[in-house]
Amino acid sequence: MLIDAQGAPKLEIAGGVYREHCLHPRWTEVFGSGGRAASAAAALGARTNLSCYVDKEVGEVLTSRAALEGFTCTPVEIDDAPRFAYEHGLSSPRLFYGWQGHPAIHVQASCVLRFGMIEGDAVIAAEQAVYDPQNPFRPAHFDANGSSAGRLALVLNCREAEILSGRASTVQDQAEAIRERARAEVVIVKAGARGALVLHDGGTVEIPAFQSSRVWKIGSGDCFAANFAVRWMIQKKSAVESAELASRASAYYCETRGFADDAQLREFSPPPVILSERRQEGWMPTVYLAGPFFTLAQLWMVEQARTDLRAAGFHVFSPYHDVGLGPAADVVQADIDGLNKADIVFAIVDGYDPGTVFELGHARATGKPAICYSEVGSEESHKMLQGTGCILESDYVTAIYRTAWAASNL
Repeated sequence: MLIDAQGAPKLEIAGGVYREHCLHPRWTEVFGSGGRAASAAAALGARTNLSCYVDKEVGEVLTSRAALEGFTCTPVEIDDAPRFAYEHGLSSPRLFYGWQGHPAIHVQASCVLRFGMIEGDAVIAAEQAVYDPQNPFRPAHFDANGSSAGRLALVLNCREAEILSGRASTVQDQAEAIRERARAEVVIVKAGARGALVLHDGGTVEIPAFQSSRVWKIGSGDCFAANFAVRWMIQKKSAVESAELASRASAYYCETRGFADDAQLREFSPPPVILSERRQEGWMPTVYLAGPFFTLAQLWMVEQARTDLRAAGFHVFSPYHDVGLGPAADVVQADIDGLNKADIVFAIVDGYDPGTVFELGHARATGKPAICYSEVGSEESHKMLQGTGCILESDYVTAIYRTAWAASNL
């Protein structure tokens, strides 16, 4: 094993460093999977080196951050680093980038965390490796480019697991198929609010996701992979303990946009997301999507919420999509029937549309949980909602997650 001068193995990271822009909440930074993982690993005290592609501007930012946070860099200069633009934290990013296919970066080390990249590739030879393909459309197997590792752990999302496994029937089957194909010691499949499945030599364990008071989603998976890599390869913790600590660290990042050190993580005690028995068996609750849909801006918001609630694991009843416009005699009873059959309500309440307010009152009178997304309302205007037990959120992504958490034990 390659050991540094102070007796601990160094963590080598190979991953992208990209410009990131988010329209709302406003965010303009240089991170990417590799850059963010280097910051997270350095915060844990791991001796860290990042191999990556950078252009001149990105390289200057990265060099300054490395000096401040205590990691080193092995940059490969390119003409133009990629830029990702998000409308919000759950939106699919738009990618601004011209040339792909730069010569591969080669890394030989004891402990390597490798991410998939869009502007090139990383071929690694490691005693231990953690691999996150970072590609929900065409993820590549770890050894497809000639990479090798004595011990290997894979960190995947559900879509990557489905593709890499050949679409085996269950998450357990997918993880087993991938483990056999990759000859991996550990396979982790992350599933949002459902937590993560950890398949390792001792069997299969499900670890929980953790709630946070705020959810900044961009880059949370990078934080998970980095924390798992440090715990499993550098600190020699078990795969299960490493994954649970990584899940907690991701919640800390979502809440603060920061990277927890050991002391901060010990003091951070987020509640776990506990799924009811029927949720664990695959039951999908129905959410009633309440909100005005009379202007383009309102329709855009309804469409976004419907898309993101579906992605969060809900059936969605949307009066606009499932009933439509029309006179009261044609639409009201259909809307009420949909509301009565729903398990939970997500309401867009800015502007206090009378129909939305009525639907919230009906939902609370019948005991249904209600999550209200509002950015501009005052404490006075929110009084009735707060007084009747509605959950109020001013941040859109947090509101979607709060809905998923509130429905977890239904």
